[in-house]
Amino acid sequence: MNKITSSISTDMNALLADQKKAFNQTPFPSLSSRRSDLKKLKNTILKYRDDCISAASEDFGHRSRYDTEMQDLMHVILGINHMSRKLARWMRPERRTVNWWNLPARARIQYQPLGVVGIMSPWNYPFTMALLPLATALAAGNRAIIKPSEFTPASSALIQQIVEEIFPREKVAVVTGDAKVGAAFSSLPFDHLFFTGSTAVGKKIMENAAKNLVPVTLELGGKSPAIIGSDVDMAEVASSIVFGRLSNGGQACIAPDYVLVHRDKRDEFVTLVRDAITLSFPKGTADPTYTSVATPGHFDRVTNLVEDARSKGADIIQIDPKGKAQSNKRAYPATVLLNVTDDMAVTQEEIFGPLLPVLTYDSFDDAISYVVDRPRPLALYFFGKTASERDRVLTQTHSGGAAINDTMYQYVQKALPFGGIGPSGIGAYHGIEGFKTMSNAKAVFYQSRLSGTWLARPPYGKVADVLISVLIR
Repeated sequence: MNKITSSISTDMNALLADQKKAFNQTPFPSLSSRRSDLKKLKNTILKYRDDCISAASEDFGHRSRYDTEMQDLMHVILGINHMSRKLARWMRPERRTVNWWNLPARARIQYQPLGVVGIMSPWNYPFTMALLPLATALAAGNRAIIKPSEFTPASSALIQQIVEEIFPREKVAVVTGDAKVGAAFSSLPFDHLFFTGSTAVGKKIMENAAKNLVPVTLELGGKSPAIIGSDVDMAEVASSIVFGRLSNGGQACIAPDYVLVHRDKRDEFVTLVRDAITLSFPKGTADPTYTSVATPGHFDRVTNLVEDARSKGADIIQIDPKGKAQSNKRAYPATVLLNVTDDMAVTQEEIFGPLLPVLTYDSFDDAISYVVDRPRPLALYFFGKTASERDRVLTQTHSGGAAINDTMYQYVQKALPFGGIGPSGIGAYHGIEGFKTMSNAKAVFYQSRLSGTWLARPPYGKVADVLISVLIR
C-alpha cells in the first residue's frame, strides 16, 4: 500500500470510528427519526432530478433521460415510499412461540440496527445502486458510508453533494476514488458491507471483508437466460426481450443475456426482434432514447465480444436504422448473434451491452439442461402459456429471481426480495428482506414468574428423568 492509499485508508478508518461512536450514542433511532431521514433523502433527490439526468448523460457520453428517470431515480423513490409506509410494522417486535414446557414465558424477535453499513455501488445505475441501499440502511436505523464507482465521476460527485446537503458525516458520508480506494474501503471493519458489481470483483470484496469477519451482501450478475416455450405470442416475446436487452444500453445486471428458442422458431423470432428494435429506436443509435456504452473501455470490450464471436463462426446481425447520423461514438448498435458456441467469449462473460445471442434447442429438456449446467444466474425469464413448461422452469432451475412472460419487472416489485444465488450473489434486499438484511434479528426470551424451569435444573433426580423421558422420544 503506497503512502497516498495508506493516508486515504487512515482517513476512512477515522470516519468509520466517528460513525460508530455516534451510533453508540443513539443505537436505536425512533420511527419518526428514520422516516424523517427517508423523507429528506427523497426530497433532495427530487430537487436534483434534472442534475441527475445531466450527470448520468455526461458520464455515459449520452444516456436516455428515460433510462435515468424510469430505471434509476424512480426505483429509489418507489423504494423509499414503500419503506416509509411499512416501517412501523417492520420495527415491531415479532412474536414467536415458546416450548410448551416453558409456558407462560414469551419469545420475541427484535430487529436491531447493525451499526455502520458500507455501500459499494457500480456505474451502470449510479443513483439507485447507491441510494436505494442507503435508504434501506437508514430505514433499519443504521449509519452508512458510500463508495460510488469511479467510472461515473459526475454522478458520484452529485451523490456526494446530495448526501452532504442532508446528513452530517457522522451519519452518512461518501468517499470517492479508484480501485485501490475500493480495496481499502472493503477492508474496513464495517458492521455490514453491501456490494453491487461483477462476480470477479465480488470475490475480492468478500475476501477483504472476511479479514474482519464483516458480513456481506453481494449483488452480482451472471448469464441470465430467456427461455421461449412452445406456445407464445412471438411478437410480444420479441418486444419484451428487446426492452430488457436494450434498456440502459444493455447495461443491466438482470438483462436477458441470451435467448433459448426452438430451432424451428428461430428465424421468426429474429425477424420480430429486428422489427421490435426498429419500432423502439426508429433512429437507431442516433435515437435520443438510445443509451451509449458508459466508458471507452466497456465499448472496446463489447466490440471485442462481437469480433471474437465473428472470428469463431457466429453470424452477426446489426440493426441500426438511420444510425449513421449519431454524434456519440460510444452508441453501439443493437446486435443479434446467431450460431454462437461455448468457446466464444459472448457465451462465457456477462455482456453488459446491446448484444443478444440467440441459441436454439430441439427439445424443452435440452433448454432446461443448458441452463442447469451453467452457473446460477441473477435472473431467469420464461415465456409461454403452457403451465407444465413454466412449472418445470421454476422448479428445475435456480436463479436469484424470475419473471414469467416479461423481463426486468421482478426487480421493480418493492415487496419482492432482490438478490442472487451462488455466483450471482449472496443475500437480498428490497422490501422487508432489505430491512432484515441490515438488521440484527435479536432473539429475546421473557421468563415468567410462574416458570417451572427450576424442574430442569440441578440437583437432578426423578423429576429430571421424567422430563427427559417425555421430551426425548
